[in-house]
Amino acid sequence: MEEFLRIMISNLVDNKEAIEINQIENGKSVTFEVKVAQEDMGKVIGKQGRIAQSIRNVMKAVANKEHKKASVEFIG
Repeated sequence: MEEFLRIMISNLVDNKEAIEINQIENGKSVTFEVKVAQEDMGKVIGKQGRIAQSIRNVMKAVANKEHKKASVEFIG
């Protein structure tokens, strides 16, 4: 799941080296903390948070296939 998230994020940002993803597992739930370069944060979040919400929805669908719950947090 983490690699899939990394691919999605890297296609949105210019500075691919600055992507940091921290995966925290807690039983059947997984939290991904995503940190990108400051100038790329707007590209990842999108207007009114639409891109960020779409990323969260896709990750929930991927996690559901593995019988887990996923959440994605964007850290600035």
